[in-house]
Amino acid sequence: MRSDAMKKGVKRAPHRSLLKALGLTNDEIKRPIIGIAGSFNEIIPGHMHLRTIMEAVKAGVRLAGGVPMEFNTIGVCDGLAMNHDGMKASLPTREIIADSIEATGIGMPFDGIVFIPNCDKIVPGMLIGAARLNVPSIFVSGGAMLAGRVNNKKIGLSNVFEDVGKYENGKITDTELEEVENNACPTCGSCSGMYTANTMNCLTEALGMGMPGNGTIPAVYSERIRLAKEVGMQILNLVKEDIRPKDIMTRAAFLNAVAVDMALGGSTNTALHLTAIANYTGVEFSLDDFEVMSHKVPHLCLLSPAGPDFMEDLYHAGGVTAVMKELAENGVLNTTAMTVALKTQAELIENARIKNERVIRKFNAPVHKTGGLAILKGNLAKDGSVVKEGAVSKEMLVHSGPAKVYNSEEDAVDAILHKEIEKGDVIVIRYEGPKGGPGMREMLTPTSSIAGMGLDKDVALITDGRFSGATRGASIGHISPEAAEGGVIAAVENGDIIEIDIPNRKISLKVDDKIIKERLKKLPKFKVETEYSFLKRYSENVTSADKGAVFKK
Repeated sequence: MRSDAMKKGVKRAPHRSLLKALGLTNDEIKRPIIGIAGSFNEIIPGHMHLRTIMEAVKAGVRLAGGVPMEFNTIGVCDGLAMNHDGMKASLPTREIIADSIEATGIGMPFDGIVFIPNCDKIVPGMLIGAARLNVPSIFVSGGAMLAGRVNNKKIGLSNVFEDVGKYENGKITDTELEEVENNACPTCGSCSGMYTANTMNCLTEALGMGMPGNGTIPAVYSERIRLAKEVGMQILNLVKEDIRPKDIMTRAAFLNAVAVDMALGGSTNTALHLTAIANYTGVEFSLDDFEVMSHKVPHLCLLSPAGPDFMEDLYHAGGVTAVMKELAENGVLNTTAMTVALKTQAELIENARIKNERVIRKFNAPVHKTGGLAILKGNLAKDGSVVKEGAVSKEMLVHSGPAKVYNSEEDAVDAILHKEIEKGDVIVIRYEGPKGGPGMREMLTPTSSIAGMGLDKDVALITDGRFSGATRGASIGHISPEAAEGGVIAAVENGDIIEIDIPNRKISLKVDDKIIKERLKKLPKFKVETEYSFLKRYSENVTSADKGAVFKK
């Protein structure tokens, strides 16, 4: 056992003494020691209940003959960090989470680790940490929040952001806004739509790192506690068989994850996170894989913010396994891929079925014929950009309009709410990329404000920053190279015409190449502007969005 390095033999008497100070008996010390990497805190609604999940996991570990040892990671609530400097810290925490797990796992030689994340950066941060350590590992999330209800209509967090725009536009009253505010987030759990957290939790199943149900069982259902116990028992089987993350997270597994992502219409952030995780597993994987898969896999689920359904609806319709079964039957899923269940995907989805074809469409009757995400390229995004095609209205799939340029999110939001944006405009928000932000802020506030102002079918928004999974509309993010790296987006001026053609995967600045080069030459050298030392270090070391915003090697 890996833990023998600290507990076996005469020379380890001092170590055993410290283990006994923790209350472990001689019999427990001889057993496999399982790390329980939790992320409980009292600042994220998706994490406030994780002690319950952690205790269930520990019970399962003990039932199977192991000894659980709990430790924690940090976390930021993207919703609470939105539209102020706090969001600059969000993406960088992914690296801190991974570092803390790697450091703890080196210092404490666990025989296996159970990871208990739930929200946006914690899931990919833990997956990166698992890949780096490469000891037997398994994931169980805290589960999704139930949808709220107002006037007998289901709503989620994205509705509150959009209703701010409606309020500013005089479409709803103080009382109506407060009613939405009071009812949109009724339980603990990761916010109820197919936002980033829930997308990533669903993709743990497709990657093979989570058991069936991990992505969709609601946070408040007792079934999630039972799942946590089963996961606690299953980690001992993984330890016994010495099955590790790199055995499971193969190229086939990543392609399965992208296929499921396309079918679900998941968050654009998966283009960052899957690329980053693959980087640390040593798997060859890029944005091009998203583009190839988008033409193979149709969009099957119209989930919030793109449509009326929420995570609880996906759960009751059959969950991720039902989606995977439909993909497998149509030849776009690798069913031989191994999973933490020590079964192939074929075995896991054998008895799955779609229980509601309105929520999970059949392959030959999709919401859209292409996948939920699209990768756009052109002179404005030579290395790529990402759009949630499944959440774009038909009117905006092809658009050409004059640029309105802003060098920060705050300036853009101020312009939107003060009605400075006109129909047909293309809003450009730059210097918000991984290096330039620094931290590549999510921008749910401007996209929601556009929708709330009733402009989502008339106005596009492009940025070298990124968008929340709760974003809808012609919102194109991850423009690479970013402005801080001298990307063409830095040369855009007010009034320049920008052409967007999502079906043909193109995004172009209609300015002569010579003029673009002249403008770029005149730009001052980029200088990081932040008072926070860790953000400065992040800016100096991070790669571009198309590479997953990982650190330079």
